Amino acid sequence: MGNAQEKPPGGSAAGAASKENRQPRRAPGKEAANGAARGSSRAGAEEEPQQQPPPDSSGMDRSYLDAPAGALPPHLARLKNEGNYLFKNGQFGDALEKYSQAINGCSEAGIDSPEDLSILYSNRAACYLKNGNSGDCIQDCNKALELQPFSLKPLLRRAMANESLERYRKAYVDYKTVLQIDTGMQAANDSVNRITKVLIEQDGPQWREELPEIPVVPLSVQQQHRERPVSIEQAQARAARAAQEEARRKEARFTLLKHEGNSLVKKGQFQEALEKYSECLSVKSDECAVYTNRRKFSPLPVEPFVS
Repeated sequence: MGNAQEKPPGGSAAGAASKENRQPRRAPGKEAANGAARGSSRAGAEEEPQQQPPPDSSGMDRSYLDAPAGALPPHLARLKNEGNYLFKNGQFGDALEKYSQAINGCSEAGIDSPEDLSILYSNRAACYLKNGNSGDCIQDCNKALELQPFSLKPLLRRAMANESLERYRKAYVDYKTVLQIDTGMQAANDSVNRITKVLIEQDGPQWREELPEIPVVPLSVQQQHRERPVSIEQAQARAARAAQEEARRKEARFTLLKHEGNSLVKKGQFQEALEKYSECLSVKSDECAVYTNRRKFSPLPVEPFVS
């Protein structure tokens, strides 16, 4: 008796099908094991890649990892880019690990690039902040600011971490420093107003005397920030804020004009009311109630219709 096997029934065609079915399947690439990112959180890490190249054969987009990142060599740039990708997808612990590897790699390779190293520390601080580790966030922000004084993001992150630890005086100083660099940062303005109320309750009318000294940001730093190119995400965020503010302003104007028109109708001042309703429509042309109010008008209405 040997090792001979019976041929499958069905002739050569069946044998060919059987042979085809025995072909080994391709194993998924290492990329799928190492890089799958889920979620949709998009806060904070710096220098995120702006373009998303087509996916590779594993079905995942990985070519963005090879995008340049400042003066970092390719293997460290890859770590930073992957950290950014993971951060943007809400995987803060995994992103933290990539930033840590990049920071250690800079030390081992003797990389002397304060700006790039400052960004890595600041990005890792953002991960700590997202994970609720305010103490380590503050330490990394301190290192980032030692390398690049008056950097906006580590200042803001340190302020948020100090506020979460109820270190309101330190948080207030950092927020005020941020506003010297960017007066239009709404988050910092809101935080200053909020913390001011807390400090007044905590320290009384003399609360300012209890504050640490607020550093003066050099004019050169302010000018440099104003001249820095705006990223796509920053431009989108600013446009969204501007649109929200414009919508709020239009709504307030519309409500005021409509109220004035209604008041004039009740007083019998119909021509003036008509003008107010027309102004309403110039602010918001899609309000049916105002058209109805204006259409129901007559010089001497018996029962003025007001919505």
